[in-house]
Amino acid sequence: MSTPSTPVSHEAATSEQDPIEGIIPMIPIVIPVVGAVLIFLLAFIAVYMA
Repeated sequence: MSTPSTPVSHEAATSEQDPIEGIIPMIPIVIPVVGAVLIFLLAFIAVYMA
């Protein structure tokens, strides 16, 4: 049996951060803001149509 002369290192693959993990801390801010914008747009459409 032979062993490789240089061991393969996986440090570069583990140091990368998942893009989803970067967005998760902003979710408590983004969801209420998007909800407020959606409610405003729906109210604007209702007033415009009335």
